[in-house]
Amino acid sequence: MSAPLFDRRRVLAWCLYDFANSAYAAVIIATVFSVYFAQQIVGNEAGRGDQVWGWVVSTSMIIVALTSPVLGSVADKAGVRKRLLFAFTYLCVICVALFSTIQPGMVLWAFVLAVLANIGFEGGMVYYNAYLLEIAPPEHRGEVSGLGYGIGYAGSAVGLVLALPLVNAGRFDLTWIMVALFFVIFSTPLFRIMPPDAPSGMPVRQAAVDGVTHFRRILGDVLGVRELRRFLVAYFVYIDGVETTIFFASLYAAKTLGFSSGQLVLMFLAVQLSALVGALGLAKPTDRWGPKRVITLSLVVWAGVALAAAVIQSKAAFLAVAVVAGTQLGTVQAASRALIASLIPKGKEAEMFGFYAVVGKASAVLGPIIFGTVSRATGGNQRAAVLAVGVLFVAGLLLLQRVRRALAAA
Repeated sequence: MSAPLFDRRRVLAWCLYDFANSAYAAVIIATVFSVYFAQQIVGNEAGRGDQVWGWVVSTSMIIVALTSPVLGSVADKAGVRKRLLFAFTYLCVICVALFSTIQPGMVLWAFVLAVLANIGFEGGMVYYNAYLLEIAPPEHRGEVSGLGYGIGYAGSAVGLVLALPLVNAGRFDLTWIMVALFFVIFSTPLFRIMPPDAPSGMPVRQAAVDGVTHFRRILGDVLGVRELRRFLVAYFVYIDGVETTIFFASLYAAKTLGFSSGQLVLMFLAVQLSALVGALGLAKPTDRWGPKRVITLSLVVWAGVALAAAVIQSKAAFLAVAVVAGTQLGTVQAASRALIASLIPKGKEAEMFGFYAVVGKASAVLGPIIFGTVSRATGGNQRAAVLAVGVLFVAGLLLLQRVRRALAAA
């Protein structure tokens, strides 16, 4: 395979997919639906809503973690990456549209739809991320990765602006439908512009069998490289803290600090704008400085954010802390994605990104359980839960310092 050309049209289509799915991340996961689920559908007086929402997140993440290596192998060997991305995208879209059928008290139906929607969203990211190696040469991957996150945060901001009047009017049903339509409209350019899957000659069933058979080999390939192994251990820990923060920040703001749904949307809008600045501002420095340095600085900030969030008392102070966290949100994710892309052998893009997803999603099983369990065990004390999550940033920071040559040279 020759080095990828820097095709700006394909880069734009790739980035627009991030723009499209970010409305789901912002409105469903980070702000409106998570709070609606915990407070209106389940009830969160004693932390039960926190706990059940944690189960939603953990269940979907463990399913993605278990299936990503096999499906990643199928995408590579059977040549169906684009079709799998389409299937996962529309699983998410359909389930989000069906959120409009949920009423307070319908916990089981809401749980099933939320789990399936998140499987669609997170599962699709395996194949979306794998396209990075096709659309950008090595010397531009940090820049393009950061650009994707930056445009994604712009999509979050637009989605939140569109959601705000619907939320203020109490039309949550229309809010979910808006998110589904947003995802469909802005993901379409990727499906139209990216080339069709190249036929490999291997049937999907055989590719799936090979994926199961060779998972042990894939694990050996990944873990056989010492610096990559060390990085993935560190990544497992620190990205858990990031993911858990995304899943529970609005629940914390709503329950502990009394934010209304409209205030949550405005707060997260400010976070998305700061995340946009952070992702774009550190896109090129990631290539110049190397991802280890960028991730290290980001984790120092994340640890401070967790400590501050656990002790502050006012909405204004929490908003300030949230904006600071926003500047690091895309930074740590983009730098991590650029690093793993630089280490993946040619021809194994989706397979290795599948393993990368396993690490990230498997870690995200733990954090939500920690937050929900601590909150429920302490009678709904979310400050203790935030401190428990903060430990993950410190541990990840320390583990990252064990990584030497590969990261420094990446």
